[in-house]
Amino acid sequence: MAGEGILSGGEQRKQQVWRRERWLVALGIVLHAVYMLSIFDIYFKTPIVHGMDPVPQRFPAPAKRLVLLVADGLRADKFFEPESDGRFRAPFLRSVILEKGRWGVSHARPPTESRPGHVAIIAGFYEDPSAVTKGWKANPVEFDSVFNRSRHTFAFGSPDIIPIFCSGLPHSTWGSYPHEFEDFATDASFLDQWSFDQFYSLLNRSYDDNKLRELLLQDNVVIFLHLLGCDTNGHAHRPYSSIYLNNVKVVDQIAENVYNIVENYFKDNRTAYIFTADHGMSDKGSHGDGHPTNTDTPLVAWGAGIKGPKRLSNSYQRDNNFRFVDDHKHDMPTPSEWGLTGIERVDVNQADIAPLMATLVGLPCPVNSVGNLPLQYLQLNKIYLTGSVLMGFISVIFIIEKSPILYHAYVSMTVFLWTRIFSNIQLLKVIWRLLSNRSLKSNLNLLATSALAFFILELLVSSFFERMLYTWCFLFVGVVSAAFMVTFAPQRFLTAAYVLVACWFLSLFTLMPAEIPDNTNLVIASGAFIIIVALSSMWFDATSEGNNFKQLITQSDRNKLKFPVLFYAQVLLVGLSSVMVVLSTTHRAEKRELLVVHQLVNWLIAGLSMILPFFSKPALLTRLTSIFLGFAPPFLLLSIGYEAVFYSALALVLMGWILVECTIMCVTKGKESPFIANLEDKLISRHEESTLNLSHIRVPLAFMVLFNVAFFGTGNFASIASFEISSVYRFITIFSPFLMAALLIFKLFIPFMLVICVFSALTKLLQVPRLGCYFLVILFSDVMTIHFFFLVRNTGSWMEIGNSISHFGIMSAQVVFILLLFALTNIYTKDIEVRSFSSLSRKKM
Repeated sequence: MAGEGILSGGEQRKQQVWRRERWLVALGIVLHAVYMLSIFDIYFKTPIVHGMDPVPQRFPAPAKRLVLLVADGLRADKFFEPESDGRFRAPFLRSVILEKGRWGVSHARPPTESRPGHVAIIAGFYEDPSAVTKGWKANPVEFDSVFNRSRHTFAFGSPDIIPIFCSGLPHSTWGSYPHEFEDFATDASFLDQWSFDQFYSLLNRSYDDNKLRELLLQDNVVIFLHLLGCDTNGHAHRPYSSIYLNNVKVVDQIAENVYNIVENYFKDNRTAYIFTADHGMSDKGSHGDGHPTNTDTPLVAWGAGIKGPKRLSNSYQRDNNFRFVDDHKHDMPTPSEWGLTGIERVDVNQADIAPLMATLVGLPCPVNSVGNLPLQYLQLNKIYLTGSVLMGFISVIFIIEKSPILYHAYVSMTVFLWTRIFSNIQLLKVIWRLLSNRSLKSNLNLLATSALAFFILELLVSSFFERMLYTWCFLFVGVVSAAFMVTFAPQRFLTAAYVLVACWFLSLFTLMPAEIPDNTNLVIASGAFIIIVALSSMWFDATSEGNNFKQLITQSDRNKLKFPVLFYAQVLLVGLSSVMVVLSTTHRAEKRELLVVHQLVNWLIAGLSMILPFFSKPALLTRLTSIFLGFAPPFLLLSIGYEAVFYSALALVLMGWILVECTIMCVTKGKESPFIANLEDKLISRHEESTLNLSHIRVPLAFMVLFNVAFFGTGNFASIASFEISSVYRFITIFSPFLMAALLIFKLFIPFMLVICVFSALTKLLQVPRLGCYFLVILFSDVMTIHFFFLVRNTGSWMEIGNSISHFGIMSAQVVFILLLFALTNIYTKDIEVRSFSSLSRKKM
């Protein structure tokens, strides 16, 4: 029994040992399995950190948009080296390097594959080791990128790349071709052409899609074209093959086409361009390792915010302290066969491209970026630093001298303005290059036009002292305009006679006394005259069918009423305002208080009449006639004498201005207009504008003359006290200085608004940039302001001193209220539609 116990105990111990061994084995397996996973937490953990706040830029963005072109699989040496005949494979991008941009080699870090390469370029960090969990096919963790920070991104290219960045991006418009397109048995350069065609089609669609065009015209826009052809052809045919080398030419041609269509579309010189590659290609048609053929890729940058090329001197020494991510020696001299040894080469790490792009377009740098900003590529505004230092230095001097605070403001604003001017040095260089490349005849023409403009501005300055100059001016202009029309358009003799009579009629008003005598009968007669002018305009419109000259400013329709209901309503309001002038004046003459009902009716007529033009047809002549009738009732109710007639006289001259411009258009474009049959007549859209040329300077100059005639045609604007306060008695009789002054100023502004409405309509008719014409008006006003600045007197009589101050103040204020009136009248003229000259020629054909 004891032996059995001993045996039994031994068996138990063996079983316990055996169980422990089994548990140890199981524990060992589990332990090793767990620790085997530790390498993924130690070596394959994502470096991407979330929760960091982006840091916005602290200086203005030099570019509104960025175009990124990535030629997948393009080797640096195959891009830069010449062919056997000595010609270079990328002539356009080479011209960029030599003339307008910066270049270098972008050094990629292994693995030199498409996804990590594009992530480095667009997001600024290298391969995410945790991508092993996705079989290296995708980034498993969300990351920040330049595209994320953009206001909108447009991207086209490979289905392996574009969705990585855009599939989850709400502010993106993108497209990719199917995987079946990537056929290694064909020349894959058509894939690059597909990306370009998609972008080109996008721009064309935007002309009919206002929402798309608004997206394109925003700031902080990124355009990305992924060009896969070189990679596919390199794999299939090797990088020494003629197909691969020809693909380099295709990529260069696409870069040139993109540049041309973008510049022609936006026309603002605010686009930055980056051309690079995600990786290279080994001689055997593969990539992935750290060999220089895989890590060396081309980088070419140009456009807004990019420095121009820097010529090297013989004493130039490269900076050897910069280390590249692939640990290869890259401070070697540029190969002589590249032909670029005389142009500074600026190499970068591939991740440096992301902060460069973000800086160019004014975006925060991607928060996960490890790249450094390559300052040698940027055209930094060191101007801003100089301006700040200068401003600070002068301010210190002023503080020491205890100068008034306004002295600081004067200098600060001056330094700021000149800093802004010189900060756009590229534009100044372009202007200088254009001027220097012009012929002698062209420069003499520019000089003569500038001299004529300056002479006219000096006459306007002199008119502040002698109103009669406008009489001689319009007598001369009437003769010259009529002679021009008779000479170049003899069939329109009656039109020439009309222009002559209108100008001579307006010339009478600056001979009349500045103090306007009361003449109620003249005001009433003016109401009838206004109606006659409006009827004449409608008759002109009704008889324009079949007359191309008339139809430039009309849109006659056989089915429409010759005199629409709105026209009758406006004529009725003009008649009622004349009646109210009689009633209101009679009550005041009889020393009777103006009835409240009279005041209410006057206010109602004035307010309603100014609203009705919004409902008129958008044809140029119809809308302008409606505006003329709309402002007539309040002007009549605020008139006491001959200024009521001046309103119609000014309108007649404004109509003459339109007729003269139509004649000029027919003379200059009639011989060039295309005769294309069977095309529908079309309206000119807001995007169909020609460029502003030297001959168009006549439009803002004529505006300046007419605008100043509105100053002095009915009095001396140098003092509001020179206008009769009785002008406001038909609206208010109880003394209220602010309301009375507001009514007086409103009366003065009505003729100005007529001039500005016609000016805005003419910019549409002539298809010239309205903003450019506005800026010329402001420039001319500033020239006159500077002249009056030097005419300010601090000696002589108080009247002379006061007048000199008034003149300077008027011109200084004119710049401000011209802009305000432009904004106000734009609500009347923004939807005016005009006919293009070519459409009329086609219709005639």
